[in-house]
Amino acid sequence: MSESIKNTGLFAAFRLMVARDLTLAMRRRTDVFTTLFFFIIAVTLFPLGVGPEIELLRSMGPGVIWVAALLASMLSLSTLFSGDYEDGTLEQMVIAPHPLSVLVLGKLFAHWLTTGVPLALLSPLLGMQMGLGSAEIQVLLLTLLLGTPVLSLIGSIGAALTLGVRGGGILLSLLILPLFIPVLIFGAGAVDAFTTGVSIDGHLSLLGAFLVLSLVLAPLATSVALRISLE
Repeated sequence: MSESIKNTGLFAAFRLMVARDLTLAMRRRTDVFTTLFFFIIAVTLFPLGVGPEIELLRSMGPGVIWVAALLASMLSLSTLFSGDYEDGTLEQMVIAPHPLSVLVLGKLFAHWLTTGVPLALLSPLLGMQMGLGSAEIQVLLLTLLLGTPVLSLIGSIGAALTLGVRGGGILLSLLILPLFIPVLIFGAGAVDAFTTGVSIDGHLSLLGAFLVLSLVLAPLATSVALRISLE
């Protein structure tokens, strides 16, 4: 794998990293299904706890789905770099001739494809369970498609900083949860605003801004954190 990356161009190395991580994810389907099952179970059990009142479920549905998606995303972050750290792939990535941030971005894109996209695609079904209308479900799906890559990008910084640390999962949660709060607020808030007839352009613009900033800064910060963890 390392030799393949060394002998390719920058974009080809990015594609190779994406293909590699997607292949590994398919071989470890249990990890992917665990994240999805947690998301489904967390949202499905909620109506049993608060009762079948449809108006209450409709008002709380977007927030519940977003919180469940956030927590489900966190489940997979602790293993984002751990496998590469244990088998030596991470060291090969660091000494590769390509920028480490590009290879990290490839890993994060694969992580989003196997975590964020399935969560977003499941949200319409769970939204109907929570009593959301078709228009509200479309807004929810859009916010998840904008917000889940931000969760992967920001979460990668915490995953890199806690790499190889004993009890890193708890430390990872403490590091990244405060950074996830703005995404949660504007993601769930967009659906609430749409329900009340308020324009959602501001919410979507902020989610888009978070995504752009994360795409630019998170791979660089993650690369630095990985180098520190390997020292």
